[in-house]
Amino acid sequence: MAIRNIVKHGDSVLNKKCREVVVVDDRIRTLLDDMVDTMREADGVGLAASQVGILKRVVVIEVDDKVYELVNPVIVERSDETAVKNEGCLSCPGVTAAVERPVKVTVEALDRNGEKQRYTGEGLLCMAFCHEIDHLDGLTIVETAQEFIDD
Repeated sequence: MAIRNIVKHGDSVLNKKCREVVVVDDRIRTLLDDMVDTMREADGVGLAASQVGILKRVVVIEVDDKVYELVNPVIVERSDETAVKNEGCLSCPGVTAAVERPVKVTVEALDRNGEKQRYTGEGLLCMAFCHEIDHLDGLTIVETAQEFIDD
């Protein structure tokens, strides 16, 4: 495994839409492993492939000691109820933003073996799903913020 460099706000790669993964192979599994190591090293909750300069629809999230490895994730259900919560981002160090998100989402994605999985999240997991999938669509908290919070 390797620690990868995290791309910072201002780099145009963060505002590009990521491409769908056609096949989950050893290269994607290595990327997933490296992303988990990088996320943990940076003390983060989630990381999208675009944040390490790779324009593939790949995300890792770790909440409550459970790691979610998502390839081609799609939100398939979202609650009508929303909430505004403060979020940070590994690509935007020192920035905290109030972002409105659904309070519950269901995501479908391929796992590291190419098998389709379905996950439902609330609270921090819901926020992480939404935040990281936004990254895959070229959006950061800078673009989605309701307001910025002074630290």
